[in-house]
Amino acid sequence: MPLDFKMLETAPEGAALPLGDVLDALPYNDQGLVAAIAVDAASGQVLMLAWMDRAAIERTLATGDVWYFSRSRQRHWRKGETSGHEQRLAELRFDCDGDALLLKVRQTGPACHTGRRSCFYLRADGDQVRVEEALPGKRPGTMRA
Repeated sequence: MPLDFKMLETAPEGAALPLGDVLDALPYNDQGLVAAIAVDAASGQVLMLAWMDRAAIERTLATGDVWYFSRSRQRHWRKGETSGHEQRLAELRFDCDGDALLLKVRQTGPACHTGRRSCFYLRADGDQVRVEEALPGKRPGTMRA
């Protein structure tokens, strides 16, 4: 019988399941992807959200380098392959219904392509959205360098 994430809700602490069975049971979307949230392993700061397919998950677990699937480029990419701002996997967790992964990572440099530490630097504040972290090289509170 295939694994069902619903049955994991009542599994006792310490229960172990074959990784392949869990990966088979993930409710991948129509593109074969699942959301992956990367957080800093030391601070817990949310760094980014990206997408993984089974191959990216397996490659990440096998190598310790974090691999994602780019929906725009339609290919796998290793975080930091062009920027040098790499992610090394400290821990991978599955959420309760399997539709999201939590990656605890050791981040080298910024995680965001803008050069910011986190991709989540925009905060809703009433009827405005505030920039919480200045773009590197720009003065806080200005729209220009």
